[in-house]
Amino acid sequence: MVEKNSAAAGAVTGGPLTGYRIIDLTNMISGPFATMILADQGADVIKVEAPGSGDHVRAGFHRSGGLAASFLNNNRNKRSIAIDLKKPDGRKIVLSLAAGADVFIQNFRPGVVERLGVGEADVRAVRPDIVYVSLSGFGENGPYAAKPVYDPIIQAASGLASVQGGSDDNPPRLVRTILPDKLTAITASQAITAALLVRERGGVGQHVRLSMLDAVMAFLWSSDMGGQTFVDKPVSAQRAASFIDLIYATEDGYISVAVMSNREWHALTSAVERPEWLEDPRFTTPALRDQNINDRLSLTQEVLKTRTSAEWLERLEAAGVPCAPVLTRSELIEHEQVAASEILVESDHPQAGRLRQARPAARFDVTPPGIRHGAPLLGQHSDEILGEIGVSGERIAALRADGVIEG
Repeated sequence: MVEKNSAAAGAVTGGPLTGYRIIDLTNMISGPFATMILADQGADVIKVEAPGSGDHVRAGFHRSGGLAASFLNNNRNKRSIAIDLKKPDGRKIVLSLAAGADVFIQNFRPGVVERLGVGEADVRAVRPDIVYVSLSGFGENGPYAAKPVYDPIIQAASGLASVQGGSDDNPPRLVRTILPDKLTAITASQAITAALLVRERGGVGQHVRLSMLDAVMAFLWSSDMGGQTFVDKPVSAQRAASFIDLIYATEDGYISVAVMSNREWHALTSAVERPEWLEDPRFTTPALRDQNINDRLSLTQEVLKTRTSAEWLERLEAAGVPCAPVLTRSELIEHEQVAASEILVESDHPQAGRLRQARPAARFDVTPPGIRHGAPLLGQHSDEILGEIGVSGERIAALRADGVIEG
């Protein structure tokens, strides 16, 4: 794989997590995205998959060379071993891998790993100081603990769909991306790193438990649960911030404009040539502008549709008003700011061909993360990984013949 971007001057080889090994029994998005973040940062992630089908996301649409884009975008920098965990020899292999690992992560429904013989007690018996990670939809307890879960289910149950709808009385709406899955992944990757830091400082390996419901609720509380914050001051219904998005139609497209401070409000009225808004009793303070937000945004929209996006962006930027064009996905990859940030990199995958992907977002000037290789084929590294734990070629052949491994 050849990357366009180069490592920073003076950087050392490998990302900040080089030397750590992670045994990854997750599938779909939340777990694989979490472990890809760690793999991008240098960790050796061994992806354990079921023979035959592997991670469900392998079957996704928009494919090249037999590989789905979603799988490629959540599993780079990993190695794959295909093991039948339902067979005793398969379980033994996974535990042998865990014995030399720092992290063991799984996202089966509560109770499944214990039945398979790779629960925390089983794994800790072979590696006492391992960081064991369990991801779930609703957690280990409660009436929903055993429910099958996908992203929209969590959007519904967490309050996110109600927040997206605008108010408690408005029809709920889904966010048009799998936010709970990806937010859980980011939360998990941070938690794993924190647990490793504790262990490095002389602590012990611990069990990190994270549910999608908990991840989304903690995320929402930062800005969307003000009405539920004061225990002794309940609200009857959550008022919408606005029924109008901060996306405005112009003469030829769309832009986003957002003002918060008095200075920005004054700048906006100047840029759109509406000084009379400064004297309007509905808008004289930030609190009043918030209270009368729908009136304010409606007036702004009426003005902005009279010129092109380019004209408005030039005027608004000159006045110091926060604004940006609304970019489509195709426009995004060509935008000058995206090019300047070098967030997108191109690389060659031996099976899928030329890829364009987002590099790891966080930049480390001494231990830069990066794309070492693309997502693996199912069981691509089975022989290599088994050889590393001392399994002979003859034994590997026998395991393959018995259907314990694949690849």
